[in-house]
Amino acid sequence: MAELAGLEDPKIREVNEKHGDDHGVNLGKLRALAKRLKTQQELARRLWETDDTAARLLAILICRPKAFERDELDVMIRQTRAPKVHDWLVNYVVKKSPHAEELRLAWSADPDPVVASAGWALTAERVAKKPEGLDLAGLLDVIEAEMKDAPDRLQWAMNHCLAQIGIEHAEHRARAIDIGERLQVLKDYPTSPGCTSPFAPVWITEMVRRQHAGT
Repeated sequence: MAELAGLEDPKIREVNEKHGDDHGVNLGKLRALAKRLKTQQELARRLWETDDTAARLLAILICRPKAFERDELDVMIRQTRAPKVHDWLVNYVVKKSPHAEELRLAWSADPDPVVASAGWALTAERVAKKPEGLDLAGLLDVIEAEMKDAPDRLQWAMNHCLAQIGIEHAEHRARAIDIGERLQVLKDYPTSPGCTSPFAPVWITEMVRRQHAGT
């Protein structure tokens, strides 16, 4: 904890706090520290319990994802306030867990929109990597009905799922683009030069173009 405090940079904290992340540690330095510590599950659990955002990010980097029980991961996602911790927990831990599918189903239906957004993030991952058994048309029905008025984090995750369906599944592409065009979600999101807009019709069209350019 003292070492993490020593890495604190007020300028980085100022930028991060605009995104809801209450820490000021350079992530490159955090990753270097994690590399030095290597995998330490017990330390990871103790760091998580501090409730400190930088400590939790470090915990995620040094934990053994498959060592967590299902209920433990469920508690952790509900304890997570900072968006970066939430994203890393889903992407670096839950996606590698044997409980990922069970949690995906439970979280997608959760009344807490932040928890539900984790379920949708896991669904977007399955759409891209293991779509067998998913009802893609049904997912589009839910997105069409609920995405426009969903809270920010849930809306973002649903939009990601919409884009993945359009990118990866040609038979649903026209409908995915049409839903994006009608709902206009993230249409005006500020995008840096050279980056793809998160507005689903633009995102889908660009990624499909790249796929064809690469073949």
